Amino acid sequence: MNLAVRDIRQNVGRFVLTSIGIGMLLMIVMGMSGIYRGLIYEGTLLIDRIGADLWVVQGNTRGPFAEVSRLPANLDDRLRAVPGVAGARRFVSHTIQREHRGQRLRMVVQGLAWPEDKGDWLTLLAGRPLRQGHYEMIADRSLGLPLGEKIKLGKNVYEVVGLTRGMVGSGGDGLTFFTVSDAEAIQFDVPGEVLRLERQARRARTEANDLGRMQPLELERAAGPAAGIPSLAPPQVSAVMVTLLPGVDPAKVAASISTWPDVTAYTQQEQKDLLLSGTLDKAKRQLGLFRVLLIIISAIIMALIIYTLTLDKIHDIAMLKLMGARNGVIIGLILQQALLMGALGYGLAWWMGQFVFPRFARLVVVTTPDLISLAGIVLAISVLASLLGISTAMRVDPNKVLS
Repeated sequence: MNLAVRDIRQNVGRFVLTSIGIGMLLMIVMGMSGIYRGLIYEGTLLIDRIGADLWVVQGNTRGPFAEVSRLPANLDDRLRAVPGVAGARRFVSHTIQREHRGQRLRMVVQGLAWPEDKGDWLTLLAGRPLRQGHYEMIADRSLGLPLGEKIKLGKNVYEVVGLTRGMVGSGGDGLTFFTVSDAEAIQFDVPGEVLRLERQARRARTEANDLGRMQPLELERAAGPAAGIPSLAPPQVSAVMVTLLPGVDPAKVAASISTWPDVTAYTQQEQKDLLLSGTLDKAKRQLGLFRVLLIIISAIIMALIIYTLTLDKIHDIAMLKLMGARNGVIIGLILQQALLMGALGYGLAWWMGQFVFPRFARLVVVTTPDLISLAGIVLAISVLASLLGISTAMRVDPNKVLS
């Protein structure tokens, strides 16, 4: 019988508990890597799915995913006239938090450029895309809103006509899709008292200048809705998404548009790189640090356990040496135990992760390359952890068994 297996049978309780502890640590290491992959997937999900070749944002800014960007709503008309451009759509996105049926509801409001974009590119679990320009929405099922549910946002009531799955923002909040006009109405909604005070302030400013005193009609206009005042611009958008004709080089068109003084254009990959190097960079480094620390802790625990098991076998090791056993037999005994412990811990980590990871608040994406790299790390940890025990066993005096 293999000496390592025989020794494990004599200390099966300690070996199993240690393997379970190592497995839980490795599961967390696996989860840290999966959470990082999930952050990247969720952060770039909208950029990948929406299919824009170029993102046009406010000049000297890094786009709607990295910082605030404000553009005139009619910029899409200018962009359609650029050579090589097949189409342009407005992009409006912001996060809100509301109370609905006594529950906290946090969502990302995403505007679709109706009627060109009705949400047909979304993969729907149930329902349909948007069919009218107002009062309809598509929601991710993570928000818990059933099909046909009605929710009041701002001054209007919207009905859920479609459900998606896995459509979340970089913060993990579920995405909801409205028309651009509805998304802007939700974003810029303010209480009635705020509107009254703003109109009164406009009237007071108009009364204070010569134009207001000479043109009484201007006072009435100043106190009216903002949409009726020609000098006030309509609500702005966060970005404009540009689709190019087949065969057109995105970099050349982006360079041409970026010569305009009021905007900056980024390719799809540049926008993803800005997101990953900005919003997600600190999260990536923090998760990486925790992963390294947990690997070091796992190695220390395994080394101490192997060392303890070796101390328990000092008398047996001395007997083996006295009987003429080669050093390779003793080294194999300790090394095989460490490898078995690492393999069992790795298997438990993978098995437990299948049940635990789907219940995490954030998406956990465990890829095959990550599993292979972690297996290599576990192998290295097992070998390194056995060195302390091997070193102790090699110093055992065979005559100790006679004392």
